[in-house]
Amino acid sequence: MSRFKITIEYDGGRYAGWQVQRGEKTIQGAFFDACKKLFGEGKKFEFFGSGRTDAGVHALAQIAHLDVDTTFSTERIRMGLNDGLPYDINVLKVERAPETFHARHDAVERSYVYLISKRRTAFGKSNIWWIKDHLDYNEMRKAALVMRGRHDYASFTDKEAETTSTIVNITGVDLYETEDLIAIHITGSHFLWKMVRRMVGILVEVGRNNITPEDVEKMLEKYSSEPARRTAPASGLYLERVYYKGEPTERGRHIVPQILRLK
Repeated sequence: MSRFKITIEYDGGRYAGWQVQRGEKTIQGAFFDACKKLFGEGKKFEFFGSGRTDAGVHALAQIAHLDVDTTFSTERIRMGLNDGLPYDINVLKVERAPETFHARHDAVERSYVYLISKRRTAFGKSNIWWIKDHLDYNEMRKAALVMRGRHDYASFTDKEAETTSTIVNITGVDLYETEDLIAIHITGSHFLWKMVRRMVGILVEVGRNNITPEDVEKMLEKYSSEPARRTAPASGLYLERVYYKGEPTERGRHIVPQILRLK
């Protein structure tokens, strides 16, 4: 068996998330179908992602690894998978990887971007969150600083979520603003279920002046159900990048120019 590292982009709007689910359309399920078409129905293969994305969440550079016994070149695999995938999933790159490489276990940091539109727009409703209210950008930035560092994020996930620990190291929460957009870039060691969307939801409530940065600090010190009530919609969330050992974390306006349009 050979191991390949796969870099993928997708629009998650039509899918019930990454992981295969009975009776649901998923990103991983689409890859299973594409692999069967490319390598043959009886061919054994394994396909693992770096992590799950929720229903409706997008990816600019999700990472997966594929194990399969094949003589196909990496370019043949890329083109063959794309031929079998739907229009809203695209393989950007296929690389040979050491057999010890694991897309999920070897990941050391993940990066998400959330897009908020400050005006009504005819485009991208499934790819952005339009907020009618005025948002206090400076207060949002103050609250973002509170979220950085190693904290207990129990308030920002469901109690029944499958996790052994709710301690997460958040290495960056950066906000960028244009006339029409606010982009929130969050990087961390890993993320709990719905955590990023709840962080964004709380930041928006700070921007609405319904919550203070001091309130956010209290949510990280003691459990609160407030973030669950403020969960941001999946439409504006993008998995931007997955980092592996030796790769320096990137932050700044240049992260996703194709969707942020930040100059």
